[in-house]
Amino acid sequence: MNGWNNRILKIDLSKGRIDSFVPEYSLLKDYIGGRGLGAKIVYDVGRVEALSPDNLLVFAAGPLTGTTTPASGRVSLSTKSPLTGTIFDSNCGGSFGPELKKAGYDAIIITGKSPDPVFIEIEDERTEIKSALTLWGKNVKETTHLLKGKGSVACIGRAGEKHVVIASIISEAVHAFGRGGVGAVMGSKNLKAIVVKGTGKVEIYDNAEFSKQKKAINRLLVASPTISKGLAVFGTPFLVKITSWMKILPVANFSKVESETDLTPFFAKAINDKYSPAKRACYSCPIACKSVDKEGNELPEYETIGLMSANIQNSDYEAVVAANRLCNDYGLDTISVAGVLGCYSEIRNAGISHAELLKLTRMIGEKESIGEKLGRGAKLFSASEGCIEKSMQVKGLELPAYDPRGVKGLGFSYATSNRGGCHTRAYLVAPEILRKPKAIDPYTLAGKAGHTKIFQDRFAAVDSLVVCKFAFFGAGEEEYANILSAVTGEVYTSEDLMRVGERIWNLERLYNVREGFSREDDTLPNRFFDEQVNGRVIDREEFSNTLEAYYRMRGWDDNGVPTERKREMLF
Repeated sequence: MNGWNNRILKIDLSKGRIDSFVPEYSLLKDYIGGRGLGAKIVYDVGRVEALSPDNLLVFAAGPLTGTTTPASGRVSLSTKSPLTGTIFDSNCGGSFGPELKKAGYDAIIITGKSPDPVFIEIEDERTEIKSALTLWGKNVKETTHLLKGKGSVACIGRAGEKHVVIASIISEAVHAFGRGGVGAVMGSKNLKAIVVKGTGKVEIYDNAEFSKQKKAINRLLVASPTISKGLAVFGTPFLVKITSWMKILPVANFSKVESETDLTPFFAKAINDKYSPAKRACYSCPIACKSVDKEGNELPEYETIGLMSANIQNSDYEAVVAANRLCNDYGLDTISVAGVLGCYSEIRNAGISHAELLKLTRMIGEKESIGEKLGRGAKLFSASEGCIEKSMQVKGLELPAYDPRGVKGLGFSYATSNRGGCHTRAYLVAPEILRKPKAIDPYTLAGKAGHTKIFQDRFAAVDSLVVCKFAFFGAGEEEYANILSAVTGEVYTSEDLMRVGERIWNLERLYNVREGFSREDDTLPNRFFDEQVNGRVIDREEFSNTLEAYYRMRGWDDNGVPTERKREMLF
């Protein structure tokens, strides 16, 4: 085949069994790969407990992964989240995905639980389950250092080992399969790490057409100011100044109007002036948005800065740098750590100092003292303190660093997200904040039912290719449909990609419905309806009407369940 390897690796850790199989071609064609392929595999296993041996970890690449398609060096992970109880996917950059494809696989399915700590080593045709007794108890950087000579490493730190439900899986020590507690799922299987090395090649159907389409995409990326003058120069921290100017950067757990924190040290120019950071790129990415200091240590991304600064009333950028590295080493999701600390800060009515930020982060990673309660996430922590209203989350997933009262479409996408409070499901950051591909009014819900549906379907397909969302500040569905066709030999149009995205979104919704989620879960914390910030609030009636319009556009019933007619159209 071209693009796809037509081979999936399956590993049962309970039985110590390693198999591979050829998937149905329709599975690849209809779901593409990445998030879509993972969602279908996870859905078909039925109902499971998130931390039980029966839950799956599905690492899935896309047909473009391992080629030199711009911004295609990502890989997706799908599972059931122990934090939210929803179906969950997360994708990360680096080289793990390309190595998986070059080893000859489209995906790895991991089930069961090893009786003792293990790691998986894959090198082309050879796959082994090896003892990780000497690795267990070590954090991410040390584990990665010990294994990196064998290939690309994805591992958990002590937080994942201890089943902290906001734990992540970290690839190459800096790239996160973040959010939702996926690291706890890996830890529950006594799986410390996966190491992949491939020496093969991804076959391309039409090399001449592939080269033509690749050049077209690269031209569009260079022509995009958001990419060439923003991300490529400053990385994601360039957003801090924009969101603070728009007054949508969260302050004091999303509760206050103006920040008392001096945000200047958190602006991208100040960071660049102080650190003169070097840029690092994921595999086959011309954007290179990752930043490291002169010693090669990672610098924090926008979400981490936005939530660990004014939101916890911290004015020290160095504290954010240190906390970010500590989170990466323990294997903790920085958004959820910052989200639960914002809740903790408000309950105490006090900001969090540099020393306290590091102390609390370490305690979460160790599941120690107050850290054990904080590590349950904002929803359960606030409930244990008798103030659930102070948890800024949707479906149990802590919100990212954009106040929805000032970006109402983005807020609506939080509410309707299949995995909980997440900005990447529809990524309305693009049109509402950065005015790409065209500007839409961020201060109204008018028209946002349609915008949300379109962008949700769009990025479900993008996550299945698996391509970085940042590329879509320049290129679009048409360009990536063209290059997908050149790689696979299967003709895809932009409409085909959107239909694939809609199919995936509905499948994920059906999973959540099966788990008991309904219309009442498609909402935001009461704070955003009841408390004005910067003169803005979300009107409940307008929100409810927008939700009804959204359900109609999706072909769902009044409770948000896909109708039989919609299912027949998509599956």
